[in-house]
Amino acid sequence: MTSQHDLASTFAVPSLAILGGGPGGYEAAMVAASLGASVTVIERAGLGGSAVLTDVVPSKTLIATADTMTRMVDASDLGVKFDVDGTDCQPLMRADLKQVNERVLELAREQSADIRAALERLGVKIIIGNGRMLDNRTIEVDRGETSEIVKADAILLAVGAHPRELATAQPDGERILNWAQIYNLQELPKELIVVGSGVTGAEFASAYNGLGSKVTLISSRDQVLPGEDTDAAQVLEDVFERRGMTVLSRSRAESVERTDDGVVVTLSDGRTVTGTHCLVCVGSIPNTTDIGLEAAGVALTPSGHIKVDGVSRTSMHNVYAAGDCTGIFALASVAAMQGRIAVAHLLGDGVNPLKLTQVSSNIFTSPEIASVGVSEADVASGRYQGDVVKLSLNTNARAKMRNLKDGFVKIIAHKGSGTVIGGVVVGAGASELIFPIALAISQKLHVDDVANTFTVYPSLTGSISEAARRLHVHQ
Repeated sequence: MTSQHDLASTFAVPSLAILGGGPGGYEAAMVAASLGASVTVIERAGLGGSAVLTDVVPSKTLIATADTMTRMVDASDLGVKFDVDGTDCQPLMRADLKQVNERVLELAREQSADIRAALERLGVKIIIGNGRMLDNRTIEVDRGETSEIVKADAILLAVGAHPRELATAQPDGERILNWAQIYNLQELPKELIVVGSGVTGAEFASAYNGLGSKVTLISSRDQVLPGEDTDAAQVLEDVFERRGMTVLSRSRAESVERTDDGVVVTLSDGRTVTGTHCLVCVGSIPNTTDIGLEAAGVALTPSGHIKVDGVSRTSMHNVYAAGDCTGIFALASVAAMQGRIAVAHLLGDGVNPLKLTQVSSNIFTSPEIASVGVSEADVASGRYQGDVVKLSLNTNARAKMRNLKDGFVKIIAHKGSGTVIGGVVVGAGASELIFPIALAISQKLHVDDVANTFTVYPSLTGSISEAARRLHVHQ
């Protein structure tokens, strides 16, 4: 059997130019370089792309601080007391947002530097500048005062996306903000209005609520997190309400204007909402304009995303694409997988096409919401035949010990065969707890396989085992 190491010496390994240094780009670069390819990465901002510099790493670092404060609010239920000068008065917590954001951005810079160092150790050439394709084998890089031509046998496009803006709600970086600008704040917003209740909006609303802001979340849909598990969205809405957040459902923001000391958001029905700051989270736009796609013969979808097949190949045989610019799933893990698949296909290594039913995702609200595979809505619509069991975490001994009051485990098994095909976890650490369910799906395990695997007692994973046990069919 030929090993990966032997692959480079057995075949002529093509050179690869990667436009974009985010997860799709840098993961592909690492794999290609390890297989002996000559790799050049062209990145305009810094290694890691927006995922590391302005999106995933900063937002989840901010959320970690908010989670700490949220846990401390409930600490008294566990018998933890905070004394001030010998009294039993509980001191008020406050978030030093300047320090929080300095830490957020410093961690992002450190992560970016670590990625760059790892690529350089593998011999990857890195060029900082704006790249534009001249044809399907040539990229011109604008480096400011100079330019450079990069030629390669194949090109991977990992150009990402940027925040979508509303013409009537233009960010100014001070009072009206998008998700890339919010880390510039030096003081905690007293009253934060979040426009958009998708993943990004819900995460920031949850985080700033935990940090101490009075938050109003404007949602154009019937529920927060439209498209997500309905039970999970309901748990989150209940938690938001309990923690003092205002959720305006079926409300569409028409405009956001700055006032002398804050902002005013006008809704489509004429109502107005006032606050000190507004964060606009209304989706993203792929960075596919003015990068020479037409000259290279790369086709786009009507939404402006790059068309790709299951192995990340575009309409040009030697041009691949990965990440948010493809419009598949806006997840760093998917971008990285797309990049790795592209390299495997290019270099003739063993390749498995992207399987969206195996993609785990997590929403880093408090509580977290993680999901994988087939949804309950898929079962209800008849797309899949399945049995569903939902088990509340309020019966879990470990959850009680940790004072975790909100959440559940939901497992979906294929009707008849009993194979695990989907799952949802809502609760603290759901991003970690979803892994055994994802593993069961990818390996086509039976619910009995999950149920009969030992778990630690007490543990939150015990509820995963118990939910699987309740899906057992007597033989």
